[in-house]
Amino acid sequence: MFENIEFANPQFFWLLLLLPVALVWYVFTRKKETAALTVPSLGGFKRKRSVLSALKPALFLLRLLALGALITAMARPQTKDVSTRTKSSRGIDIVMAIDVSSSMLARDLKPNRLNALKSVAASFIKDRVSDRIGLVVYSGESFTKTPITSDKAIVLSSLEEIRYGQLEDGTAIGMGLATSVNRLKESKAKSKVIILLTDGVNNSGFIEPATAAELAVEYGIKTYTIGIGTNGKAETPVAYNLDGSFRYAFREVEIDEELLQSIAENTGGRYFRATDNETLSEIYDEINKLEKSEVEEIRYTNFEERFRPLAILAGGLMLMEVCLRFTFFRSFI
Repeated sequence: MFENIEFANPQFFWLLLLLPVALVWYVFTRKKETAALTVPSLGGFKRKRSVLSALKPALFLLRLLALGALITAMARPQTKDVSTRTKSSRGIDIVMAIDVSSSMLARDLKPNRLNALKSVAASFIKDRVSDRIGLVVYSGESFTKTPITSDKAIVLSSLEEIRYGQLEDGTAIGMGLATSVNRLKESKAKSKVIILLTDGVNNSGFIEPATAAELAVEYGIKTYTIGIGTNGKAETPVAYNLDGSFRYAFREVEIDEELLQSIAENTGGRYFRATDNETLSEIYDEINKLEKSEVEEIRYTNFEERFRPLAILAGGLMLMEVCLRFTFFRSFI
């Protein structure tokens, strides 16, 4: 009952200093309560001291205990139960546009670019507790894999299902960006963000990246662009073997960084370059820090008063002291 006790009026504990003063006063004044008689010899008065006489100081002890309990009750002991509830007051709608062209199977990131991205993106999605997220995949064409939703389980499941070969090969950056804009243009969120990742140069699609970027600006959509791929050459799929597997060869990594920088700058975002698994993870961590949702925390504090048992104890001790004084110890008063 007395765990995690706090006192609303701790200043009353100064009154406890009166208790040792009262004890000293009692010791020095006790002798005055017994009549004194001067006689030449005490032989005729010797008798066994009664039990009640020996226990009489217990009355004063009861009074001190009662006063101590009363003072503690006046200090108002109480327990405090604190609970919090959080709610997002400003969520962010995010669409992740993911390049799934054959070059995303290059092995400069481990085990390859696409799987490395999926692993990092999954961690990013889990961290965005208050936001809605959608997925767009593109290569030679684009489509919406998952509309924006707050159900992270659906988004993570859809992310895991992304594979190469679901679309015509190529790199249609403009199509991927335009499809992402289309998913966000009707959004009522106060902040709308696209994270577009690619490892190549725009070479497909019927929408120019610049046109798609203008649409993003018109709808107030910020775009973060990520170029993924090492500097120099990477082990990249170049043909099929007879068994249907890819044949790999080292090819020069070509990323249209100028285009990605232009898209990011025009829409108010930033461009990043991921050359390995570690930098890719750091980039998503950086975007996570840049795009913070405003979360409102409501704190509830419930106080429960605990002085009543002490007040009852003080009253009981006082009543006991009075009853004993005027019954069993009456002849000694």
